[in-house]
Amino acid sequence: MDLSLILPIVLLVALLIYAVSIYNRLVALKNRFQNAFAQIEVQLKRRHDLIPNLVETARAYMAHERETLSAVTEARNAAEVGLKHAAAAPGNAAAMAELAGAEGALGAALGRLNVVMEAYPDLKASENMQQLSETLTSTENRVAFARQAFNDAVMQYNTYKQSFPPVILAASFGHRDDAALLEFEDSAEIQAAPRVSF
Repeated sequence: MDLSLILPIVLLVALLIYAVSIYNRLVALKNRFQNAFAQIEVQLKRRHDLIPNLVETARAYMAHERETLSAVTEARNAAEVGLKHAAAAPGNAAAMAELAGAEGALGAALGRLNVVMEAYPDLKASENMQQLSETLTSTENRVAFARQAFNDAVMQYNTYKQSFPPVILAASFGHRDDAALLEFEDSAEIQAAPRVSF
């Protein structure tokens, strides 16, 4: 075989192997950030499942605070819808914004509930309420760690996808849009665990 024929074939094979490695890396990074979102989803579902128990425990003590309890329940339901939309498209900017807004509203409603609970010493002393609040605080910490891991994975995906030469091939491999970070509106407040005092 002629050297002038072998050299282009070797070059073509090398380019093909490199393109396949770019494709595989994009898929791996996308799967990593989708898995990271699944971890957020698990923790947010746990949080959402705790809230009805918290509300029911508080309802017995705070019969005339129905507006506050209703606001928490409505915010929780909106957060559930936001989570379902985000879970259907992890990294989608609109879905992440919807989830962030709903979780922000839920955090605000829980904050109002904590303020109202301060006026009920019997409620604060309830063992069931203490356990629920402690579990909720633990879950909030887990959400923060899971969100950080998700945002790190999204950043790695976006950085690789936007770098050269993957930027040339990413769109043709089905990776057109950048993944969106999950940033809550009250980002500074969410870094700290919620304060539940008894």
